[in-house]
Amino acid sequence: MLAKVLSFGLKGIEGYPVLVETDVYNGLPAYELVGLGDTAIKESKERVRSAIKNSGFEYPSKRITVNLAPADLKKEGPLYDLAIAVGLLAASEQVLPELLKYMVVFGELSLNGDIRPVNGILPMVIEARRRGFNFMVVPEGNAQEASYIQDVKILPVKNLLELTEILNKTRQPEFFPPSAWKAPQDSKDADVDFKDIKGQEKAKRAMEIAAAGMHNILLIGSPGSGKSMLAKALPGILPDLTFEEALEVTKMHSIAGELEDDNGIIRTRPFRSPHHMSSAVAVTGGGIKNRPGEISLAHCGVLYFDELPEFRRDILEALRQPLEDGKITVSRANSKVTYPADVMFVASMNPCPCGNFGSEDVECRCTPTQISRYLSKISGPLLDRIDLHVEMSRVKYDELRSNEKQESSREVRGRVNAARKMQEKRYRSIGKHCNAQLNTAEAKEYCAIEKQAQELLRVAFEKMKLSARSYTRILLAARTIADLDESETVGTVHIAEAVQYRSLDKKYWGFSYD
Repeated sequence: MLAKVLSFGLKGIEGYPVLVETDVYNGLPAYELVGLGDTAIKESKERVRSAIKNSGFEYPSKRITVNLAPADLKKEGPLYDLAIAVGLLAASEQVLPELLKYMVVFGELSLNGDIRPVNGILPMVIEARRRGFNFMVVPEGNAQEASYIQDVKILPVKNLLELTEILNKTRQPEFFPPSAWKAPQDSKDADVDFKDIKGQEKAKRAMEIAAAGMHNILLIGSPGSGKSMLAKALPGILPDLTFEEALEVTKMHSIAGELEDDNGIIRTRPFRSPHHMSSAVAVTGGGIKNRPGEISLAHCGVLYFDELPEFRRDILEALRQPLEDGKITVSRANSKVTYPADVMFVASMNPCPCGNFGSEDVECRCTPTQISRYLSKISGPLLDRIDLHVEMSRVKYDELRSNEKQESSREVRGRVNAARKMQEKRYRSIGKHCNAQLNTAEAKEYCAIEKQAQELLRVAFEKMKLSARSYTRILLAARTIADLDESETVGTVHIAEAVQYRSLDKKYWGFSYD
């Protein structure tokens, strides 16, 4: 007898249907699995055999053929175990096949018949719903994650025996209640609060602008000036996630197997800080299974590079395309996938190997050649994609000892959220969330700029010899500053502040020793 059970697979971040066909017929006992399954799928034979026997069923002593269709797409992982086991029981007439035509089945089997959760359940359920299926059988550990998809019946199952009883209609199915999206009431716990950072008012202001518009930012200064401390405080002022953004972030972490949130969905923006010894594959994605890297896991959040020049040149140059396009395409011999990578890139660095070039307090010990070689690790094209450049000097003693009250992260975050809501409303028709996501044409359309401000921007463009990309990024940063001021138009003061954040590339990367 032939049985068919529908499941889904993953290609990159998108799901696709996989039909598990099981045929049991007379002949010498044998088991054949076809359909381009990887090692984990081929090993399912023994997991399925033990799970069926330990659940009190008879494993057929016949010839068994299992086909995963479409046969020309590579299938990965143990998520088809449950579909194969149920198909085998249906083909051997141990369970009724009637309900199987309505179900989409996911799950990995243990040897005793328990069902383990699988990675990537959210994108697969989303795609199944898009294709018109609304009855999902998922492991109990994946139920919360899948329950955020509307108009879908989620049936969580603990073990194979429980599912067979439902199929044989001796047990009533108990569907998981749908979950409603609710943004967190408080900010994400950050290692540092803004009120604990003494001095560095300009840098804190730049961080607020960057968070409000999701602009890339570079912090450059002497050791101990507070660059890393400021970066650690950033999660406390990041704007709230929308439900659509939360789904995108959760999909990425679900695919990578890093979803540990008890709520089944990620509610705060990710903050990823890879070490400078990380490999290019770890940062950009790829590997044997072509999984997302750090830049994709930071999607809708922050990718932080501490000590930027210490990262390998190939890693830094690999960032250029995703920082421009908001996505990254990873090509391998057997697959090509595109992952989202719309991140706020934050980097910090010293101005030279000893860290004191340009300092007013400490003499730099580096030679011009050493400084030039150190700074040349950051290419012009990468620097051009960073919207805000901020120089940080050493904090004075009086600032450290000052009792003057500083703004807390909660207060700053309130302004950031207000500015982000303005942007959400403004760009709703084009499906974008923040100023940094706009391209050149959209920036021209949505960034209404006063005549005097336009003249100031023209002068800055000509005197600073800016690129067309720099012009657009200054305009978008000015639009964010105007949003923080609750201004409908971009004025002269907004352009002036945005322009001053583009001067360090000339100071450090265009210096002369004549």
